[in-house]
Amino acid sequence: MKSLIGLCFSLLIPFTACGAGVDKNPGVLVYGGGDGEIPGWAIFTDLPMGWTPDCCAHAKAIGVNLALYKGEWTGRPERVMLLNIWTARAPTLSADFQKDRQRYRTSYPAAKDVAFPVANTHKLACLGSLYQRDDHKDDVVVFCEPDKASRIRLSWSMLIAADDPERQQVLAAFKQVVEQSMYMKYQDGTGKQKLQGNK
Repeated sequence: MKSLIGLCFSLLIPFTACGAGVDKNPGVLVYGGGDGEIPGWAIFTDLPMGWTPDCCAHAKAIGVNLALYKGEWTGRPERVMLLNIWTARAPTLSADFQKDRQRYRTSYPAAKDVAFPVANTHKLACLGSLYQRDDHKDDVVVFCEPDKASRIRLSWSMLIAADDPERQQVLAAFKQVVEQSMYMKYQDGTGKQKLQGNK
């Protein structure tokens, strides 16, 4: 599934863990330890009703930090939200985004590129595109950056069929997840989880 999106960044963290909330407004938290001068990180976001979070089974197998899928795991790539986190090496978020866009256009030269605007409520800068392929499968991809001090960047991506009967609802759920994604610092030196972030 990862190869469909065109992302080929090496993962920042040697481990990732996650947990889901159980209240009436559930969320999901994914976090990992730092690497040298890179601080530990955590991303918290909404978990849409009926969706399942996975960071340590299917997500690990396909090389991403977190996968959200509706209901049970089917093994099919459609309707799976993928979170990828990597060390920021390109000079800007836009440079990473444009590099991925060029890679995508090379793989799918006939795809139409439509802007997918998002307004993150936790001060993440984000750039998004909806790629409409000629095989009637579309990829929505959003790159975000918490801030320069975090030293990380992240992307949310999802494949969805052009004729999916729930297309609008699924895209709305995807947008909600991106817009509610919140970055926090993660420290585990004392054996206790400590999270700090902007709400």
